[in-house]
Amino acid sequence: MSVAEGLMLVVYVLSLAFIFCYSMAQLHLTILYWTRGRSRTRNLKSVAVQHKEWPAVTVQLPVYNERYVVARLIAAVAAFDYPHNRLQIQLLDDSTDDTTAIIDGRIKDYPHLNIQHIRRPDRTGYKAGALQHGLAQATGEYIAIFDADFLPKPDFLKQSLAPFANPQVGVVQTRWSHLNKDYSLLTRLQAFGLNAHFTVEQTGRNSGGHFMNFNGTAGVWRKACIMDAGGWQADTLTEDLDLSYRAQFRGWQFLFLEHVEAPAELPAAMGALKSQQFRWTKGAAETARKHLWRVLHSNVSLPTKFHAFFHLLNSAIFICVLLTAVLSIPVLFLKQEVPDLAFLFKLGYVLLLSLAALVAFYWSAQLSHSASAWRSTVQFIPEFLLFLSISMGLSLHNSIAVIEGYLGKKTPFIRTPKYNILHPKDSWRKQGYSMKSISPVTILEGLLALYFLFGIWAAFRLQDYGQLPFHVLLAYGFGTVFFYSILHSRRA
Repeated sequence: MSVAEGLMLVVYVLSLAFIFCYSMAQLHLTILYWTRGRSRTRNLKSVAVQHKEWPAVTVQLPVYNERYVVARLIAAVAAFDYPHNRLQIQLLDDSTDDTTAIIDGRIKDYPHLNIQHIRRPDRTGYKAGALQHGLAQATGEYIAIFDADFLPKPDFLKQSLAPFANPQVGVVQTRWSHLNKDYSLLTRLQAFGLNAHFTVEQTGRNSGGHFMNFNGTAGVWRKACIMDAGGWQADTLTEDLDLSYRAQFRGWQFLFLEHVEAPAELPAAMGALKSQQFRWTKGAAETARKHLWRVLHSNVSLPTKFHAFFHLLNSAIFICVLLTAVLSIPVLFLKQEVPDLAFLFKLGYVLLLSLAALVAFYWSAQLSHSASAWRSTVQFIPEFLLFLSISMGLSLHNSIAVIEGYLGKKTPFIRTPKYNILHPKDSWRKQGYSMKSISPVTILEGLLALYFLFGIWAAFRLQDYGQLPFHVLLAYGFGTVFFYSILHSRRA
């Protein structure tokens, strides 16, 4: 065996090891969800909302070129069942199109509300800069934040303010739900993945006393917590994750309310989805670069360090998946050439154990919000396989984002366009905001689909079928991502 082949095996084994450890962390969160999280959720539901005088709240709405959704956002916030004299609404508007005129026209419909249309001379700091700029003018003791595509319900504030009776609580995060879940395959699979995060993962972290994160929207901060943690900073693309860790380092408690929903719109086009994924994964890598060393040297418990390690490095899973996938075919041939190494290839069973852990994680999310366990399970199987396949298909695109984040390469904050898509007949085509979906990476995704088709052929040629299901999922995933990237690049 050559030095290059030995190095390849080392990278392959280390990638498998990271995937396995990550999946075990997710399995532990699943156990926490079922053993502690469910009773905790029931207790939070029973908390009575009793205020002699409701506290002052500032609602911050950061928007940038949101002509299709900003009017409905304003209408939703204006409908809050909350004393008007205790409510300040900030439209933090960095737009360069007719969104600004739409805002001016709509806020005139609510003269009884304290709505401030705040414009900055430039877009310095992007969303983090807008939030920090608005914070200086915020009069509320609590700061509620909503992205432009959210439609919070009228009782949102009253539901989410109750836990702040504990003075140590700095943040309350609520669960995202989805306005257009059934619009297409892409939106269904996005909802599938987000539901697991906003059910099992957030509840598991919170009930276990581990670090969790504010998700950038649909949550409420205690203003004193933001100030104490150093305010919003724009040195990462995930300013929400960054501030979350800084606040928890300062001893503030976070609470996740699974029973309080905030509906939002999912990206319907591949270009928009890739843009969002790029920002999330790169921002997570930047935040890991900023805070991981501090976590490992903090005085928190070993289980909390373990979960924080994989929380901050969760986007690295895409690099490991990509490396494992690409190397799996050379490994298949190496197994035939060097029979003495056959015992090493039993490490492939690690993938099965990892898969079982992820099945438990995602199935728990599906089951928790279903009235029928049987129907939920039948629906789960194809959705999980499709979700796994498309996630693999995005691994090249997301790996590039993660590597850029670890290397410290800076890129601008690109917001994900939303089009007020609620029904199957609605279309994002011929809209004013287009996202580029064809790039050299797209061509590589198509080539990788062919590469894994070759892996399928090799399985039959060598009569070694251990990697066959893996290669089928990879070929389908990269092929689907490539197909949608090409299809959604068309304007009509």
